[in-house]
Amino acid sequence: MAKSDVKLLGGWPSPFVMRARIALNIKSVPYEFLEEKFGSKSELLLKSNPVYKKIPVLIHDDKPVCESLIIVEYVDDVWSSGPSILPSDPYDRAIARFWATYIDDKFFPSVRGIAAAQGEEAKKAQIEQVNEGIALLEDAFVKTSKGKPFFGGDQVGYLDIAFGCYLGWLRVTEKFNGVKLIDESITPNLAKWAVAFCADGAVKDVMPETDKLSEFAKVVFSKMAGQAPPK
Repeated sequence: MAKSDVKLLGGWPSPFVMRARIALNIKSVPYEFLEEKFGSKSELLLKSNPVYKKIPVLIHDDKPVCESLIIVEYVDDVWSSGPSILPSDPYDRAIARFWATYIDDKFFPSVRGIAAAQGEEAKKAQIEQVNEGIALLEDAFVKTSKGKPFFGGDQVGYLDIAFGCYLGWLRVTEKFNGVKLIDESITPNLAKWAVAFCADGAVKDVMPETDKLSEFAKVVFSKMAGQAPPK
């Protein structure tokens, strides 16, 4: 059993930090959350992650582990007596990793692209691209969940964490743009999954409130050169 000398460097609005927090919660690992201030980097962060210089960083027995999905896998490996996060079957693990990579490399950048789109036509095209991604993820959910509540089966697992951490930012995007991205009439399985995910005991206390996250997003937009904050 791993010792519980665990620290997590992060910030509450970060979906990537949320991944690490959910994994630690699933495994019932006590940890100290060290909040990084937006717009600055602590000496501990720069020392712990000198390559990327970004959050999250898990520090376990004074040894840093960086990158959110690597942290999730590390937590799953080290605290092996708790519920499994990654699927036990090698093929199922490979599929979960594939979709997690798709979410980070393709899906969420398309969501961010909505805010960056110039003009209504460009924004409409970007929203359509996001909707296409959600349709793909609806199909992936049906195939990987095998009729169970989560991508991981009966409980929150690796792919649930990989996708679910973005739900707060999806809601902010919906609020700012007057759209419904996960619509129960179009993607009913994902809509039901999102409710179950946010209500899960490992998730509910680290999922940011939409209004609070919206206010943070306005600050971020106001600091971006040439872009006014959303109303």
